[in-house]
Amino acid sequence: MNTTTIESFCIVGIAIRTTNENNQAATDIPKLWETFFTEKIAAHISNRIDDAVYCLYTDYESDYAKPYNTIIGCRVPDLDTIPQGMLGRIIQAGNYTVFSTKGKLMSDMVYRKWIDIWNTPLDRAYTTDFEVYGPKTADPENAEVDIYIALK
Repeated sequence: MNTTTIESFCIVGIAIRTTNENNQAATDIPKLWETFFTEKIAAHISNRIDDAVYCLYTDYESDYAKPYNTIIGCRVPDLDTIPQGMLGRIIQAGNYTVFSTKGKLMSDMVYRKWIDIWNTPLDRAYTTDFEVYGPKTADPENAEVDIYIALK
């Protein structure tokens, strides 16, 4: 875990409103990933900057235990072109704590890291947190995912 400052950037993708209450997110988020891949959402984002995929957690009602939006999409230069059925979001510049997790991509390694994050004392902003699935996830048997947590 380390802290970094990022510049703002834009994401276009698909979204769902979910909550960690009653383990609802454990059903909703995998379904959103399935839609992202089966409908080849990334291919419909023609102005994406690269092949990395981002999973955002934003529009928190309160904290991680209350409803929030999950958005899966790709980085774009601006929000001028948003395909039908998708939405765009600007990730604000600011300070973020970065957690990394390594292992088999299709295991629960990312979820287990989130449990660690929820139990780590952080001064969270609850604006937008995100995971990055980029070149370090090319080998799904030995992947590394970075998770950025927005700080106040």
